[in-house]
Amino acid sequence: MRLSDTTVVIRPRPTWEAMDLGVLLSQRHRRLLMSSWALVTLPVFALLTWLLWDSPTLAVFIFWWLKPAFERLPLYILSKAIFGETPTLKQALHQWPRLLKPQLLASLTWRRLSLSRSFVLPVLQLEGLSGDARQQRLQVLLQRDASAARWLTVIGAHLEGALWIGLMVLFYLLLPQQVALDWSWQSLISAATQEWHWLEHLSNGFYVLVLVVWEPVYVAAGFSLYLNRRTALEAWDIELVFRRLSQRLSGATLALLLAVTLLMPIAPTVWATPATPDSPRLLEQPLTSQASRDSIKAILDQPPFKNRETVTRYRFGENQAPDERADEDNTPQWLKALLQMFDNQHFGALATLIEITLWAAVITAIGVLIWYYREWLQAFVSRRPRPAERTPHPPTPQAFGLDLSRETLPPDIAASAERLWQSNPRAALGLLYRALLSRLLHDFDMPLKAADTEGQVLERIEQLQQPALLAFSKDLTTHWQNMAYGHLLPPAQVQRELCDAWRGVFGPEVTH
Repeated sequence: MRLSDTTVVIRPRPTWEAMDLGVLLSQRHRRLLMSSWALVTLPVFALLTWLLWDSPTLAVFIFWWLKPAFERLPLYILSKAIFGETPTLKQALHQWPRLLKPQLLASLTWRRLSLSRSFVLPVLQLEGLSGDARQQRLQVLLQRDASAARWLTVIGAHLEGALWIGLMVLFYLLLPQQVALDWSWQSLISAATQEWHWLEHLSNGFYVLVLVVWEPVYVAAGFSLYLNRRTALEAWDIELVFRRLSQRLSGATLALLLAVTLLMPIAPTVWATPATPDSPRLLEQPLTSQASRDSIKAILDQPPFKNRETVTRYRFGENQAPDERADEDNTPQWLKALLQMFDNQHFGALATLIEITLWAAVITAIGVLIWYYREWLQAFVSRRPRPAERTPHPPTPQAFGLDLSRETLPPDIAASAERLWQSNPRAALGLLYRALLSRLLHDFDMPLKAADTEGQVLERIEQLQQPALLAFSKDLTTHWQNMAYGHLLPPAQVQRELCDAWRGVFGPEVTH
């Protein structure tokens, strides 16, 4: 390791400035860091997703637990790049299996939850220390920058979560409006019963993409913090200054220094015989050394350097003066007993009692608040459905955001749809589909839920064993989906066929 070949300025920095340097270092090599991280982690995530398709949470948890193994590759790239030996992508990927060998089990077990992981990883990977040597090295390194390393991990975890949620929100905002309307809260809650595993794996994929961007920055910040600590301990900046000075010295300068060294023994004896610290000096000057020492002592004996204060307190013991013992005899007995209680042992017990009392008061206050707001908390915490409030009228049936009550439909559905075709074809097709759902709900007693899809409705119609109703429903559902999601209206001939088919299935008129 040659310090003169570093691509950054070596000097002691504050901890947060050192981490900022790591962010800049990761930006300089962001393409290599992000591409190498993606090529290593994405196949692992795809394999876990395929093997654990029915357990998306377990898949993302295992991937998160393997992060220390992935972090060794960015550290290798940064350790080479900082000395001007940036490896290629192929070289970095070729070295990754070798980097996994030392102490991988320890990194994935009892050291996995260490908040100083990014700061102490160079000790394992770059210095190759283990056992007692590693512990002694970490004790020296963590004396000053341990809190900064922990804060880096805590802030990084919160940043990962914020970016993850941001990507999911962005994905939701980019959905088509009709699809977003169909995703009601009830459908999201019942997603587990419908086995929407693809949605959970999609959210896991967003987390993996966040790590592609953030994790190299996290490793670089911890590595720069480690370099800053070594700079302060080993005085790398001073070593670099001396190296530059040695390079500037020419042969003539060396000869001059040699001559001065040879002439030093024949210098005056005043130089050769050093004076002791207490011997008089500067005797020929207006202010001698003794006078200056007396002046300094006089100044230090006065405020603000020395402030004398008289403190009076009670003491009990055999080494008291007679006048103090006389004063003690006049002290009330209750005050003596109170002062005797406050020795080290009794005071510690009293402090523990006070601490227990305060914690009990805090826990009691929290319990009272939870009991007082139990009904409000039950709406967010309890998994049991809340009892329905008694209302004089039953709720209006709805599906796909459409009102299915009979009172909102015209008497003659087909005639009303034919009139709407000329002015508002979308409303005409929506009227036919809404009327179909209303007839299924009221005439056939078909249970419709707000979370049902068009395909689920057709499956229930098929169970009714009515071929004409099933054929009409499939045809109408196809045109409804084309209009709702693709904005494609059926031609005029199909419009007439739909109205005629309605009359053939449900009759010419619907009466309330």
